[in-house]
Amino acid sequence: MSLRLIMKTYHLIDEIKKLESALKKAAMENSKTVIITTLNAAWTEPNSIFDIFLESFSIGYQTQSLVNHVVVVALDQTAYSRCRTVHPHCFALTTSGVDFSGEATFMSQDYLKMMWRRIDFLRVVLELGYSFIFSDADVMWLRDPFPRFDPDADFQIACDVYKSNSTDPDNIPNGGFKYVKSNHRTIKFYRFWYRGRQYFPGKHDQDVLDMIKMHPYISEIELEMRYLDTASFSGFCEPSKDLDLVCTMHANCCVGLGKKIHDLRMVIEDWRRYMALSHTSVIGSWSAPWQCR
Repeated sequence: MSLRLIMKTYHLIDEIKKLESALKKAAMENSKTVIITTLNAAWTEPNSIFDIFLESFSIGYQTQSLVNHVVVVALDQTAYSRCRTVHPHCFALTTSGVDFSGEATFMSQDYLKMMWRRIDFLRVVLELGYSFIFSDADVMWLRDPFPRFDPDADFQIACDVYKSNSTDPDNIPNGGFKYVKSNHRTIKFYRFWYRGRQYFPGKHDQDVLDMIKMHPYISEIELEMRYLDTASFSGFCEPSKDLDLVCTMHANCCVGLGKKIHDLRMVIEDWRRYMALSHTSVIGSWSAPWQCR
């Protein structure tokens, strides 16, 4: 075995040990379940997306304790250092020869590499025996989502557009928020999903998911997939009309970090007003999206 291969092997073993430690510390009581988000330097600057993300847990309804189960996966050293100053559970995910520190333009090569690195990482989390909610950092946590999940599903994912019922594959999924249980079905699914980057070069993970969600292999492995209603798991693509139902608000259908920050701050202010009014939907609609419109 070459020295280079030996060093790579030791690096991977060390990374897995550190990941297991982070997951164990953050896991929910009586459940190997964690909340995972990924961040780079551009998203962890002070007063940026990361701060708004953490703020949403502090002002959400029954979400304060959930932030203790969030593992922040930092894609570069700057993001890792910033995470360590404000959050207890941080993990540095390295990618040899790639710099993920800047704002990755949608569908650029760095963006695609970042998305597929994320899918492969989540597969490892499942193989280690941990279930997870994956949440993009531009998802605001406004209410505890666990009561809204289907207890019989293996893989549940939010939607840009929710067309019908939770089992309808015509719904348009969004990979920025999903709840995945660790079992042999989801592990096989994530391996299959990751291989899709080879079959559909130049496509990102969400596009590939849309292409494979009705593939016969999904039925073969008996994966129970569900699509989350935008009434509860909302986003700028299709904002929830009822604040009494909404659990999350995602800055989807929006390109540009500055636009996301502006409109997510509007979401935070709307939610603060709602919470001050004894949890009643006196506020008829969201102020956002505005710049993301």
